[in-house]
Amino acid sequence: MTLNIEYETDIKLSFDYESIIAKVVEKSLDREKCPYEVELNVILTDNQEIKEINNNYRSIDAPTDVLSFPMIDYKTPSDFSGLEEEEDNYFNPETGELLLGDIIISVEKVIVQAEQYGHSAERELAFLTAHSMMHLFGYDHMEEEERIIMEEKQRNVLDELHIYR
Repeated sequence: MTLNIEYETDIKLSFDYESIIAKVVEKSLDREKCPYEVELNVILTDNQEIKEINNNYRSIDAPTDVLSFPMIDYKTPSDFSGLEEEEDNYFNPETGELLLGDIIISVEKVIVQAEQYGHSAERELAFLTAHSMMHLFGYDHMEEEERIIMEEKQRNVLDELHIYR
């Protein structure tokens, strides 16, 4: 797995954020039975930068906690069958890794939401990473039935890593 983590803000987290992100990514890949080595980019930024990205891509002129940019068009969530048929679109030609997508997280939101929800910033970062990973696997939460499935998957990842509220 190639996990590229870029820290693009002066706001500091006082814990090993790289380890947390890597653990959640690996557990998510295992739980969703991804049969490939993957390439994934994670950017940790501030509210101003994520607000600009949110406005550019979603026409929402406000900061958000996490943005997910999946590279795969799944027939159904986590259906990895048939991806090799479109190898040029989904795999890095140099490494053969599946190009899963990009995750952008606001460090400011991690800190504020952790306090709001009464848990650690480590737990909030883990949750946002798990949430975004489910989006990269094609899950969504626009409909109630989808939301229930996605939340259960996120919870299972965090529970298996013993990351609790």
